[in-house]
Amino acid sequence: MAPSPPTAPKTIADFFVRPAKRLRSSAAKPSVVAPAASLSPSSPSSPSDPTALSPEQRRRADTNLALARARRNLRLAESKAAGGGAKLEELLVEETWLEALSGELRKPYALDLCRFVAHERLNAKVPVYPPPHLVFHALHTTPFHNVKAVIIGQDPYHGPGQAMGLSFSVPEGIKIPSSLQNIFKELHKDLGCTIPSHGNLERWAVQGILMLNTVLTVREHQANSHAKKGWEQFTDAVIKTVSQKKSGLVFILWGNSAQAKIRLIDETKHHILKSAHPSGLSANRGFFGCRHFSQTNQILERLGLSTIDWQL
Repeated sequence: MAPSPPTAPKTIADFFVRPAKRLRSSAAKPSVVAPAASLSPSSPSSPSDPTALSPEQRRRADTNLALARARRNLRLAESKAAGGGAKLEELLVEETWLEALSGELRKPYALDLCRFVAHERLNAKVPVYPPPHLVFHALHTTPFHNVKAVIIGQDPYHGPGQAMGLSFSVPEGIKIPSSLQNIFKELHKDLGCTIPSHGNLERWAVQGILMLNTVLTVREHQANSHAKKGWEQFTDAVIKTVSQKKSGLVFILWGNSAQAKIRLIDETKHHILKSAHPSGLSANRGFFGCRHFSQTNQILERLGLSTIDWQL
């Protein structure tokens, strides 16, 4: 039996809530703290009368709705994973993705993948990350109909407490990896955003940024240990599905591995932003100065969509 992974500094539900010390005044960017159910009809942020909302109030209301849905999905996935033994197809609970990817997790390759991951969790001498209820966290925090942009990563982080099911993201309380530090540096130069003290990117995800790794599980301290076991075929299906069934998406491809996925994307109806990877080895070879955050918002604005509040 593999040892249990170390307890993260906060529960995953806590990751959605901004610490009080970083809350700003209502004149600045509003904080996401309340589920949509708490918005009353008399509230200026209520979605009951969309025509009365300012763009910022509309974005706050939309984010609160997405946050409430993500919390619901998290609870459902936790209940499915409780006690162990849940199949991969049982851990994906977001209805819009179940419809968009209908039958994908019942294909022979996916059943083999399910058996492999289950065997690894039961028999590996080290933990497997992320925990089962977070394997599909990218799909649970960004429903299919909400996807505006896609940031493609590679392997999950393989250190204790790091992996949380979103590309490049780590839970609050975990040291920010160098690649993410460089992402924050570029964001600061591009849009002037304050560099945050944590690396939790869920706030981006609930606004419509699909934070998708190409492999969704990994052994502790063994990079690429679950590569070429079936995950790539599944995540390729996710990318192909959003490319085929949606239009006007922004695909943000950092590094050669992400850019290899261009073959899955219909470039005639989507927007592709490419640069070097933000790792310490390559950030100075084209990632710094790419301005992908402002470019993404410019594209969304031209399409008449709400822009992303990148500030964490």
